[in-house]
Amino acid sequence: MSRIFTLNAIAAATLLSASVHAADFSFKGHSGAKTLVVTQIKGQALPTTAFAEQTASQLSKAAAAARFDASQGSTLELLAPVDSDYERILVVGLGEKDELNAANMAKLGGNIHAKLQTLKADVVDVSFANIEGQINNAQLTAQFAHGANLRDHSFDVYKKDAVKTAISYHFAVDDAQRAAQAYSALAHIEQGVFLARDLTSEVASEMTPVDFANAAKELEKYGVEVTILTPKELKKLGMGALEGVGRGSEHGARLVVAHYKGSDSAPIALVGKGITFDSGGYSIKTGASIARMKSDMAGAAAVLGTVKAMALSKAEVNVVGVMGMAANMVSQTAIAPGDVLRTAEGLSVEVVNTDAEGRLVLSDSMWYAREYFKPQIMVDIATLTGSKVRAVGNRYSAIFSEDDQLVSEFTAAGKVVNENVWRLPLGYKDMLKSDIADIKNIGSGGPGATTAASFLQHFAGDTRWVHIDMAGNALASSAKGEVNVGGTGYGVRLLSEWLLKTK
Repeated sequence: MSRIFTLNAIAAATLLSASVHAADFSFKGHSGAKTLVVTQIKGQALPTTAFAEQTASQLSKAAAAARFDASQGSTLELLAPVDSDYERILVVGLGEKDELNAANMAKLGGNIHAKLQTLKADVVDVSFANIEGQINNAQLTAQFAHGANLRDHSFDVYKKDAVKTAISYHFAVDDAQRAAQAYSALAHIEQGVFLARDLTSEVASEMTPVDFANAAKELEKYGVEVTILTPKELKKLGMGALEGVGRGSEHGARLVVAHYKGSDSAPIALVGKGITFDSGGYSIKTGASIARMKSDMAGAAAVLGTVKAMALSKAEVNVVGVMGMAANMVSQTAIAPGDVLRTAEGLSVEVVNTDAEGRLVLSDSMWYAREYFKPQIMVDIATLTGSKVRAVGNRYSAIFSEDDQLVSEFTAAGKVVNENVWRLPLGYKDMLKSDIADIKNIGSGGPGATTAASFLQHFAGDTRWVHIDMAGNALASSAKGEVNVGGTGYGVRLLSEWLLKTK
């Protein structure tokens, strides 16, 4: 569950809702917290002037002994200061002034939250450094709280004794009202991230295409229009690629459409790959990686989480999420290597490898988005290829587009939210020629992530289009920064940041 942060100012022994300048804080009194966190910018003086003489002396000696330089993320801990009501003072380095940005503050908030949980702190006062110049610490404080809340979220439904320390934060900032407003906006994004994480972390037997569709229906209470298409309806519309991939599972495929109309402008379509479990089909996966294939619907989860975030934010955007959902299973009704599927676009596809199913699901989903919503921009996001992981690892997603402006916009958005993208090339359509169909679903040579993107390009039409391959980004095996173990919710913050800047 997420924590609730109190973004009030601390002055003397009183919690104030009014703005109080950071220089006014003496910290001789406090909110009842046993732990105080203060921050220091590298190159600036240790914040000792706020403390009584003996505590200030202790801090100075401790910093000298530890050679504390306030580099970003560094910490200095002082236990049992002699003339303070706090039991612990934790000095946190913010790094150089030019490192003070949203991405770094969210990451820092996550890491410091984890440290405070280890220390079993329950109530914490936090004072951000008084920052001269154009940077207002209210925004940085909100990002810090955002990172802490993101790190706190975990998927524990199958643990018998899931116990963690709940921390109540009280922040001292230059402008408490501005900080509260900034955090309120970020909290809506968090709810979208948490939804995407939980959907991704859920086991495949409990997250079928039907279960995902039911989760999408929950967004109707936020003013989102949700439409679900069944296998019978998919066949009627000629969506043979999506229907075909789902044919081997008990539930069949679903197309989930979630439309939040916050403006009258032409919609932006977000298209997500939703393979709730990927066995590989008859081109079956081997090795330990198959156990992670419950996360092959993380693209769809990111789309649904983003729609929720926009609805909660009451954002002035017209966004439609189109999510093709299927389980890629082995059965007597499953498609086989060598089969030919007919897409709604009218193109026939030779299925050379049943483990290249995500692009089949996306092809019909992209067609539906174009045909029924006429979007100004279409963005698809998917855990699509192992080739992407080999190319750029899991610290970046790969972005493909012929639209330089969109690539630039997404690159900038990714830097703000620590969900970075790296551009890879298109241009390998000739590798997809088939002897018996219009195209085949894997390339004859060429880089795999690029041939997959080139396959999808057939279904973008004349719409401005971006493809994001987030393979390797969906699950985290270790906690770091604002991301905990399990489903990461990757893509929600990236898409939300881009949408809110695009509107």
